[in-house]
Amino acid sequence: MNLERIHNVYFVGIGGIGMSALANYFKSNGKNVAGYDRVSTKITESLQHMGIAVHYEDAVDLIPSEFKNSQETIVVYTPAIPKNNLELNHLWENHFTVLKRSEVLGLITKSTFCLAVAGTHGKTTTSTILGHILKEAGVNATSFLGGISENYKSNLILGGDEISVVEADEFDRSFLKLSPNIACITSMDADHLDIYGEKAELEKSFMDFADKVSQTLIIRKGLPLKGLTYGIEENADYDAKNLKVEEGAYIFDVKTPTEIIENIKINLPGKHNVLNAVAALAMANIFGVSLQVIAEALLTFKGIERRFSYKIKTENLVLIDDYAHHPTEINAVVDSVREMYPTKKIAGIFQPHLYSRTRDFIDDFAASLSRFDALILLDIYPARELPVEGVTSAWLLDKITIEEKQISSKKNLVKNVLSLDSQVIVMIGAGDIGEQVEVIKNALNHEN
Repeated sequence: MNLERIHNVYFVGIGGIGMSALANYFKSNGKNVAGYDRVSTKITESLQHMGIAVHYEDAVDLIPSEFKNSQETIVVYTPAIPKNNLELNHLWENHFTVLKRSEVLGLITKSTFCLAVAGTHGKTTTSTILGHILKEAGVNATSFLGGISENYKSNLILGGDEISVVEADEFDRSFLKLSPNIACITSMDADHLDIYGEKAELEKSFMDFADKVSQTLIIRKGLPLKGLTYGIEENADYDAKNLKVEEGAYIFDVKTPTEIIENIKINLPGKHNVLNAVAALAMANIFGVSLQVIAEALLTFKGIERRFSYKIKTENLVLIDDYAHHPTEINAVVDSVREMYPTKKIAGIFQPHLYSRTRDFIDDFAASLSRFDALILLDIYPARELPVEGVTSAWLLDKITIEEKQISSKKNLVKNVLSLDSQVIVMIGAGDIGEQVEVIKNALNHEN
């Protein structure tokens, strides 16, 4: 399919982080764009501000008339949309060209030189750092990101149509639609077992993705794949050395296969972010960007919304917002917070994401959440799933070993947070907990 010949693009689930980046991309390239989503958010409001028509009721009559010609319109949808969605079923039944988000991204990458970042953790940060490095280096790439970059206040870094940076999502095997030239795999931990059934199937899909890479594959040292490796003090091909923390920033050297660069600095907390930075450095360097230019770009990287984002940062009170929704990610957040605030009492507020993920990793969740000094659990965010009998936040809470723990409704969350005596509060989860962050921030600021 030639996307250049398409006049209209209609999105079912336009407010998703990956969907909205595509909507922005098509609008910026002169297409007519509209879409449906279930709720209004900051993302959908920003799309409307661009002139994109968005509605919030699943009703065929609300599809704008100019998008009802099946010959001039393609439809893009996300697998998160329920199978009984009225609009999507109507468009299928009337023989529109209906594509998954991953298929559209695949078409874009097929006609570009593609740098793709895959992995169960770290891909959003790594791809955003990489997009920023290329932008600062004067490379005219378009980057499709899985988070809102603090530098660009967007999940799209718009450039030309010859080079693309994409986050390669393993959910629903989406990344197998891509055509990567240079790729990185950050991790292959068990996740999305509602899709894959078992870890071996997930790992097989990563191996299939690796086979699609036409030029260079970069992997986290220790993964069962063949490629250039990266790590921290692991004798990897791209190896971070002499790591130290100064005023909340990491400073380190990197040994590459051909040279060494000293005193690279990133203003991100957590060793996992050093790994993400080294992965992005390796990809950019292999693409042809000099290490000195990469180091200068890393200095100006501001981070990503909901990735260890400081909402309050004073001597007596810290509020951090993070997207962590898997036990490995929660452990990385706790490690970072403990490293930054070793003497402070730390509370977590966690909204589990998906019944299936909670069930499949219940003991790992309990272990990671027990590393907080105090904990508030919200109810499980269902996303695309129906409830699973017996899988509840109460079940998870019962397995958590710390004494100071409770379940809270959203209605009572402010009251329960204000009753905490912790100096550091971390809000984590991939559901709609992000919409509670500003409410909590305002309440804490008012109280203090």
